[in-house]
This record gives sequence, C-alpha cells and structure tokens, in this order.
Amino acid sequence: MNLIIETEIERIINFINETIQDSKAKGIILGLSGGIDSALTGALCVRALGKSRVFALLLPIHSPETDLDDAKLMANYLGIRYEIIDLTESFEILLKALSHTQKPKELVKANLKPRLRMMALYYFANQLNYLVAGTGNRSEKEIGYFTKYGDGAADFLPILHLYKKDVREMAKYLKIPKKIIDRKPSAGLWEGQTTEGEVSQQLGFPISYDKLDEMLENLANNTFDPDNMEYQNLLKLREKNRHKSQLPPSLLNQNT
Repeated sequence: MNLIIETEIERIINFINETIQDSKAKGIILGLSGGIDSALTGALCVRALGKSRVFALLLPIHSPETDLDDAKLMANYLGIRYEIIDLTESFEILLKALSHTQKPKELVKANLKPRLRMMALYYFANQLNYLVAGTGNRSEKEIGYFTKYGDGAADFLPILHLYKKDVREMAKYLKIPKKIIDRKPSAGLWEGQTTEGEVSQQLGFPISYDKLDEMLENLANNTFDPDNMEYQNLLKLREKNRHKSQLPPSLLNQNT
C-alpha cells in the first residue's frame, strides 16, 4: 500500500477516537514489548487521546533485560504511565500445574506467555474501563503469525491494515527512537527467537519482512506465479492459520 503518511495517520487517529467514543471507554491500555509494532501503536494512541488516557503494561516472562529497557525507553519517550509486572513466577506456576503429567512441547510452552500477558492486560482494562489496543500488523495477520487468544486478542487493532514496511515508514515519520525501529523483530517466545527466523522455518525457505511483504502484495494483486514453490508454501501456511482470524465455527448461522 502506498502511504500518504499524514493522511493515513489522521485516518487511524479518527478510527481510534471513534472506537473509544462508541465504547464509552475512558482510555486505552496496551502491552509495550520494546518492538516497533507496540511502539507505533502507542504513539498513535497518544496522538488520538493524549498521554493521560494511554496506559502501558510491561510484562516480562524470562525476558532479556534489553527488551524491558527498550519498552521503558518507549514509554518514557511517549510520556505515558506504565507499570512493570514480572509474570515469570506466574508463568512457572501455571506451567508446572499444567504439565505435571507430561513435558510440554516448546511451542505449547511458548504460547502460554502471550496468553498470560493478555490476561494481565484485560485485568487492568476491566479495572479501569479501558480498551485493549492490539499491536498486530497485516504481514503477521496474513500468515497467522500470532498466538490465538494471546497477542491476537484485543478490543481493536489500529495498525492491522499496515504491512511491516508501512509500520517502519510511519514509525520513522513519527520519530520513534531509532533503536526501536532497528530492533530485530521477535515475539520473545524463547531466547534468540526472531520472527523472520521462525517464519522462514515454517515456510521452508529463508525470508525477510521485505520479501514477505512483496509476496503478500503480489498475492493480494494476483500477480504471482502459482507454480512457484515459495508462493505455494506461503498459501499453505496462510490456509493452515486461517482459523486464527475467524470466529469459532458454530451452527448458529448455518441452515439446518
């Protein structure tokens, strides 16, 4: 998508304001991870509502100290209230209770982290009458790169229509700290984990965000070679994870 950035920022701000007004919520809460997506989401929410109505949670779970440092840097840069709640002990207690009969798979174990974080976000959202702002982007939504009912759970998603390249472009325009923009994207699921590395493994070939965005745009415009193995793998991954973006199936709206 070709962004006329100022116009697009205004459109997102209007969307945020309308969402808050319609819900009669008092403000917005979001999780700040130290990454670019949550940084941009926070910056846009502040532009829409002002600093006093945006609240951030920093929710480390066996997280590197650098992640927490970057999240604090962004919260202070935005001038918003934030609270650090270390969920490591809670994670270990929950994991022990769930896995007393068998050792959990690594991905199963990792997915507990974003689900635990979302529980914390909704605890405060309910307490304050705030809405939870999700921080997902279009690149990750298209391939299902998020945890169902974890970081995929939110009351609204201000940047879900933006590809990662657009997120970077808008972040630069809003003068988000270079350290945040230049960080290697990671969901923080385990030590050394990177988004590009994990997506490459799932697709069966090395891929960067730039290449992923290009391929996704080609799929959207139907300008791709259907016989190309890489596109075939991308389509399979997208189909496999489609359930993450849909409501749970039921018989409610089916003809019987």
